[in-house]
Order: sequence, then structure tokens, then C-alpha cells
Amino acid sequence: MKLFIASDLHGSALWCARMLDAYRASGACRLVLLGDLLYHGPRNDLPEGYDPKAVIAMLNPLAREILAVRGNCEAEVDGMVLDFPVSADYGLIFDGERALYLSHGHREIPKMPAGSYYFTGHTHIPHDYVEGGVRFLNPGSVAIPKNQTPHGAILYEDGEVRRIELSEKD
Repeated sequence: MKLFIASDLHGSALWCARMLDAYRASGACRLVLLGDLLYHGPRNDLPEGYDPKAVIAMLNPLAREILAVRGNCEAEVDGMVLDFPVSADYGLIFDGERALYLSHGHREIPKMPAGSYYFTGHTHIPHDYVEGGVRFLNPGSVAIPKNQTPHGAILYEDGEVRRIELSEKD
């Protein structure tokens, strides 16, 4: 199973398009979105290319390929304009015996057995570490990376994880 995992688009049509280019090139079967898809929130400046309606138009045709969880910037109205669910606080995917837990990262960390993967966004800073036998992963932000980290995502395949840096091309 090959998954393309991304977070924190914050309504940037420019960076959403670049993310989708990388997703298509990756050969992944699913696009996993870890929240904060359409709005920038009160603590962030507007991202480059801010256009939530254009993001909606880009994501909706891929609704059958998308698995999304709610971020702290998602609103009830998002469910009315997106053709895929975006209201769950957590998601869970099984890759054989391996459990992949999905969350935006702004809620309590669920109990997970050793060997699990826990994918979150929220901080806009990528990380990859193991604690208590659980691998904690954050792809960073598609649109508003922090701490001088590049715009990015994660490619997951059969337990292997690779960080993808999104292109700065115009």
C-alpha cells in the first residue's frame, strides 16, 4: 500500500497544485490529508496563492482517493463544500498487521500498541521519532512550513517512510 500523506494546505491553491503534482508522480493509491485544508487560521498569515475555492475545485475530483481528518481550522461548512468527509478527529488504516493512526495533532494522543505509526500535522514542522515503540511522523506543512523547513509531505509504502519536498517551481 502506497500512501501520500500531507497536512496544512491552509487554502493555498498554489501549494495544493504542487502537492497534487507530487501525489500524481508518486504512484500512491491514496491521498491522506491530516487537516487544515481550506483556511489559514488566526495565527497564520495568508499563504502564498490563498484561494480556498480553487483548493476545493482541485480536491473534489479526487474525493474517492482522499482520506482526511479534521484539523483545528476546519469548520462545519467545509463538509458542505468538500465531496469527502473531513469531520473525524482520528483515522485508522491497517497495512497488514501495522496500524497507521491519523490525526491533525491538536487532540489527545490515542493509546496505540507498539509497532504503530502515528501521523500528525498541526505544528508545520516535520518530525520522525520513535517513543514507546510507536513511530511518530509529521510531514510538515504543504503551504506554511515553519522553522525554515521546506514545503513537504510523506510517502508511505509497506512500512517505509520517505519525506517529499514539494517543488518551488513556478
